[in-house]
Amino acid sequence: MMIPGALLVIRCFKNQSNRCEVSSCLCVTDVLAMDCEMVGVGQGNKSALGRVTLVNKWRNVIYDEFVRPVERVVDFRTHISGIRPRDLKKAKDFRVVQKKVAELIKGRILVGHALHNDLKALLLTHPKKDLRDTSEYQPFLKVGRRKALRHLAAEVLGVEIQNGEHCPVDDARAAMLLYTKSRKEWEKSVEGQLRLKEKQKKRKPRKKLRSDINQDHAPTAS
Repeated sequence: MMIPGALLVIRCFKNQSNRCEVSSCLCVTDVLAMDCEMVGVGQGNKSALGRVTLVNKWRNVIYDEFVRPVERVVDFRTHISGIRPRDLKKAKDFRVVQKKVAELIKGRILVGHALHNDLKALLLTHPKKDLRDTSEYQPFLKVGRRKALRHLAAEVLGVEIQNGEHCPVDDARAAMLLYTKSRKEWEKSVEGQLRLKEKQKKRKPRKKLRSDINQDHAPTAS
């Protein structure tokens, strides 16, 4: 039986020292998951950020804001985004949200699905070594092709999401849970890739110095 996406959050309890076990705290952890919903601007076929959600490693929401795009919204894409005109009436300015998200994710591992789309909408970048994209993780691919997040959630987690309008809270939580379940193997894979890159750098041939070049082309004694 499929579990509704809304149940992806884990409730918390505290131990005697008041430290979080499986936590409900809203702290900014070393790993965050992000999901964004887009609206249409321009002629309607251009995407702009309409909502962004960040959850911590416990899958608790630490940031969730509707966003007022710089350009006028011509298509709210409600059937997918779940965003309605009333949601953006008191929405925060794009630049305010962009700055806050940049502060939250800086120096942290960022989890998500097709993160390049979300980062592009935010006009932000993030170090590749700190990205954990569930659409690109090899064990989640099907014959080299990417799977939709809803399919991964159903197959790996037994959870139903995106049944109608998308909820960025559920999507971010699903991505975080996918990462958490595979974290040990995933991090080992990332470490291996980083070590390989370091070895390849060291193997690169040394560039010839000008003195070496002059010596190579110096006339030989007859």
